[in-house]
Amino acid sequence: MHEVECFHKAKRSWAHCTRACAPLPRKQEKISLFSLLHLPWLLFLSFNLTLLPIPKTRITITITITITITASYPNSSQQSQPPDPDCDGVSGKQKMAKKRKASDIEAMPMEEKADHKKKKKKKKPPMPPEPEEDHLPNAVSNFRISDPLRAKLKDKGIQSLFPIQAITFDTVLDGSDLVGRARTGQGKTLAFVLPILESITNGPAKASRKTGYGRTPTVLVLLPTRELACQVHADFDFYGGAMGLSSCCLYGGAPYQAQEVKLKRGVDIVIGTPGRIKDHIERGNIDLSQLKFRVLDEADEMLRMGFVEDVELILGKVENVNKVQTLLFSATLPDWVKHIAAKFLKPDKKTADLVGNTKMKASTNVRHIILPCTGSARSQLIPDIIRCYSSGGRTIIFTETKESASQLAGMLPGARALHGDIQQAQREITLSGFRSGKFMTLVATNVAARGLDINDVQLIIQCEPPRDVEAYIHRSGRTGRAGNTGVAVMLYDPKRSNISKIERESGVKFEHISAPQPDDIAKAVGGKAAEMIVEVSDSVIPAFKAAAEDLLNSSGLSVVELLAKALAKAVGYTEIKQRSLLTSMENYVTLLLEIGRPIFTPSFAYGVLRRFLPEEKVEAVKGLSLTADGNGVVFDVPAEDLDTYLSGQENAANVSLEVLKALPRLQQREQQSRWGRFGDGGGRGNRFSGGRGGGGRNIRFLNDRFSNGGGRGRGNWGGKRW
Repeated sequence: MHEVECFHKAKRSWAHCTRACAPLPRKQEKISLFSLLHLPWLLFLSFNLTLLPIPKTRITITITITITITASYPNSSQQSQPPDPDCDGVSGKQKMAKKRKASDIEAMPMEEKADHKKKKKKKKPPMPPEPEEDHLPNAVSNFRISDPLRAKLKDKGIQSLFPIQAITFDTVLDGSDLVGRARTGQGKTLAFVLPILESITNGPAKASRKTGYGRTPTVLVLLPTRELACQVHADFDFYGGAMGLSSCCLYGGAPYQAQEVKLKRGVDIVIGTPGRIKDHIERGNIDLSQLKFRVLDEADEMLRMGFVEDVELILGKVENVNKVQTLLFSATLPDWVKHIAAKFLKPDKKTADLVGNTKMKASTNVRHIILPCTGSARSQLIPDIIRCYSSGGRTIIFTETKESASQLAGMLPGARALHGDIQQAQREITLSGFRSGKFMTLVATNVAARGLDINDVQLIIQCEPPRDVEAYIHRSGRTGRAGNTGVAVMLYDPKRSNISKIERESGVKFEHISAPQPDDIAKAVGGKAAEMIVEVSDSVIPAFKAAAEDLLNSSGLSVVELLAKALAKAVGYTEIKQRSLLTSMENYVTLLLEIGRPIFTPSFAYGVLRRFLPEEKVEAVKGLSLTADGNGVVFDVPAEDLDTYLSGQENAANVSLEVLKALPRLQQREQQSRWGRFGDGGGRGNRFSGGRGGGGRNIRFLNDRFSNGGGRGRGNWGGKRW
C-alpha cells in the first residue's frame, strides 16, 4: 500500500513538472536521452519514499533530483521554444534581453539618450517597382538573344537596346552585309558585338566554326586607335566569355611575342589596329582562311588617320569573300568610306542610317558652347570652366599638340596627360585611373578622341576649333553617351576661327557665352563649399570657437562677410580678378563703343577713339571687333585704366562708351577671308576705296580694313576718310 502511494506521488510530480515547464510538441516524437540532455530549462523532481518493513518506525527520505537538459530537434520545423510565463507570445529570453537594453538606456546620461534615439534607423519608403522588361521599347527579350548573353546584359543594367542596335540586330544575325551610321555615343559597338556572338555560337556560322588548339580566327575587327581597340576587346571578352569564346587585342606599342603566343594557341575573335594587324599577317601569324566576319568600326576615322592602304590590304587578304560577312560602322560617310563599302561589301548590302540627311550630325544630348579665348588666357580660364560646367563629373580637355597637353596637365590640379609619346603601359594605367575616378580631368590629343568610351564624362573642352568638322563631331561625342547629357565647350580666338563652317556642316547651333565671371563662379562652387562646411563634425567647434570669436572681434567684418571669405578660401579663391568677355584675359575689361550710326571698319573706330583719348591709350586697346549689327565695336582695355577711358568720352559728342556685362554677337572673321582684300564690287581696291569692276551699292559689314562699294576706281563708299 505504501509502495503504491509513493509511486503515484512520484508520477504526479513528474507530470506536473513537465506541464509547467514546457508545452508538448505538436508532433508526437520519441524523446531520446540525447534530446532530454538538451532541454534549456531545469526540472525539479521530488520523491517521497517510505521505507518498510521496520515496525513502528517510519523513515521519510526526500530526494531532490536536478536534471539540466536541452532539447534539440534537428531537421524539425517544430522547434520547442523557451517558456512564455505571461503567455503573450514573447519568450522569456526575449523579455530578458529587452529588460537589459531598457536598463542600459535608462542608465545613460540625457545627451546620450537623445543620440541613441537619433541612431534608430528610419524605415525607408518602399522602392517604386521597376518597369517590366517586356514593356520597354526594344526590350532585350524581344530579340534572339540567348540566356548567357541576356544574363550578361542584365549584369550591365541593360534592359533594352539602343536604336542602332535594335535596327541592325536581325540584319546581322540573318547574314547580310551592313553599313551602319549613327551619331557618336549611340551604342554602335554592341550593334555588332551581340549579333556576331549569337551567329557564331547559335546561328549560321556555328557549323563551320573551328574549335580547339591552334584554331584560326572567325571574327576580325579593325579600329583606328589602341584605346578603342582595348575597349571593344573588353566588350567581346565580357560577353564572349559567357559563350565560351576567346579573343585577343593586337595594337602597336605592345610586345609582339605575347600576341604571337595567343594567336598560335588559337582565338575566335581578333581585335586590333590596322598597322599591327598588317604586321602579324605579313609574319604569318594570322590566317584569315576561316574568317566569317570582318568589321570596320569608326571607318571615317581610319581615313583621317591615314590607314587607307593598310585597311584595303587587310580586307583584300580574304580569298572567298562570299563566305565572309562584312560590317562597316561610321559616324560620317566621306567618299573613301563609300568606296570601301562599294568595293568590299556585297551588292545586296543593307544600310542602317540614323543620321540620314538631317542637318544635325553631332550628338543631340550635348550642349554645344563656344567661348572666345586667346592662347595666353587658356590656363587661367579652363579651371573656371571646369568649376562652372563639370558638375563634379569627369572632364576631357583636347589640345592640338602633345607639348600643350603635357603643359596644361601640369597646370591643372590632379589632371593627367594622354598622348602618343606616353608609353602604352602608362596610357592604360592613366585610362584605368580616369575610369575609376582616381582623377577627374584628362588632357589628351586627338589620339584619344575616338578611343574613349566612358559614359559618365560630363564636360568636353576643346582648346581650339579642330581642322575639320568630323573631328569636332567625334570630340564632342565623348560626352552625352548612352543616353546621358553633357556639355561641350570650344575655345576660339576671335581673330582666327572657322565657327560658322562647323555650324554649317555639323548642324550645331552654338551657344555663345563669355568667360565665367565672379558671380558665375560663386554660384557654381559656393553651394559645394557650403556643403563642405556643414559636413564638418560639431566636435571641432570647441577647439576653434575661441579663434573664431577673436577673428570676429578683431576683423571689423560681419559674420556673413567672414563666412563669405571662408567659402571662397575653401574652393581656392583668395581674390577675384576682372576678366575680359572678349579674350578671357585677366585684369582686362571689355567695352562697347557706339556713335549713333554704323561703323563699317575697325580703322574708323580707331579714328573715333583718337578724338578723345591719348595715343598711348588707343594703342593699349586689344581685340577690337565689329558687332554683328554693324552699329558698334567691342574691345578690351586694362582694368587699371578703366576710369581714363570712361571719363574721356565726355569730351566727344555722340559717343557712348560702356562696360559690357554680356558679349554681343560679333562679325565672323571668316567673311574677311572670303572676300580677301577686295571691295565688294570686284577688282582690287585701296585702303579706303572700292574695288575695280563690278558695281552697285552692295554694302557688307565686313571686319576688314577696306571699304565696300562698286564701280571703277573709287567705290560708292570708297575714298571718304571719316
